[in-house]
Amino acid sequence: MSSSHSFPRRHLLAAALGGATGVGEASVPSPLTVAAFPLVDVIAKDLLKGWSQRHPGIRTQVVSRQFDDHHTAMTTALSTSGHLPDVIALETSYLGRFALGSGLEDLSAPAFGAERFREGFVPFAIDTARNRQGAIVAMPSDIGPGSLFYRTDLLAQAGLKETDLTHSWESYVEAGAQLKARTGAYLIGDVRLLKDIIVRAGTPPGEGQFFDDQGRAQITSPRFVRAFELARKVRRQGLDARVEVWFNDWAEMLKRGRLATEMSGGWMAGQMANWVAPGTAGKWRVAQLPENTFCSYGGTYYAIPRRSAPERKQLAWQLIQELTLDRQRQLDAFRSQDAFPALLAAQDDAFFDQPVPFLGGQHARLLWREAARRIPVVKLHKQQKFADEVVNAELDNVLEYGKPIPKALADAQALLVHRAHR
Repeated sequence: MSSSHSFPRRHLLAAALGGATGVGEASVPSPLTVAAFPLVDVIAKDLLKGWSQRHPGIRTQVVSRQFDDHHTAMTTALSTSGHLPDVIALETSYLGRFALGSGLEDLSAPAFGAERFREGFVPFAIDTARNRQGAIVAMPSDIGPGSLFYRTDLLAQAGLKETDLTHSWESYVEAGAQLKARTGAYLIGDVRLLKDIIVRAGTPPGEGQFFDDQGRAQITSPRFVRAFELARKVRRQGLDARVEVWFNDWAEMLKRGRLATEMSGGWMAGQMANWVAPGTAGKWRVAQLPENTFCSYGGTYYAIPRRSAPERKQLAWQLIQELTLDRQRQLDAFRSQDAFPALLAAQDDAFFDQPVPFLGGQHARLLWREAARRIPVVKLHKQQKFADEVVNAELDNVLEYGKPIPKALADAQALLVHRAHR
């Protein structure tokens, strides 16, 4: 995982089901094409199995690439108008780059009428997909309501309770010191996760993580100072294991009870249960993030390239509606792929009331549902990924080389201002 990935994604786990998969009969020159990445490609293929029966004579295919390769290929395709698919799957962290460009179709236009579905989704999900003019350019499918995963056995051993972790970010760090002293376990895999979430948690409504509503960099604001100061405290006290999410040493530490907490989307429960640390079943619980912070870790959107084949746009739009508005399909994807539905109608199913065995029978889906409905809109910016890399580089300068925090933030701010005026 590259350093620019501030939030983990379940899509990084699966290997791509390489190449293109054709479904249906070859009766039209070029097939209706969906470009996707791992796990999302499985959902699209499941839908397309029945598509050819409902649309005889229309060939379909899913072109699947690994996560970063997919988004790079789509960037190139949109800028050159070459090899454009009819439908593109996009992950949230890349959405700003695409939504704020001019390559995606305006789905709010009369030909599509996406606005009529707006009330059907959790509010932040649909508003995240708007361009500068306020038009919807992508439809949300799944989201990752953020939560704090913690080991009940380690907390008990350290004489701590859940509220010691969740009361405030400062109390979370203090609890980490006690955990380390009494159990030897680390509080968190990497301090960067903590920095990311504190920065996001303090974002004013209607603004972006790095830029305000006028597009001005906000790196020297108090939330960045607080995030950097707490990150430095965690590192100085040796509370982070310095392992990156999804790497083998991280998985090994989870298996062996060396990490006391993990901050991620609700889908992480399924990933830990199924492959990362199945042997730890029953020892984990989830809580809302400290200070009742609500944010999303990852999520999937579907869009139509503006310059894709005009004669297939309505078919593409029909396909997107089936991928995003079909309640049963959303629930099936939630059960099989941990794809938490952005569709409100899919959130009132009895499945949400069922206990989650891996989490000791906790009714965790209700907690994730509450989080999903309270996540604020954080405005995306086309320089989002670059800003993330700049801030992470300066955090490394603080942690590794002792650079003063005010200087580090001022340098990051200056670089973003310079980039914006190029």
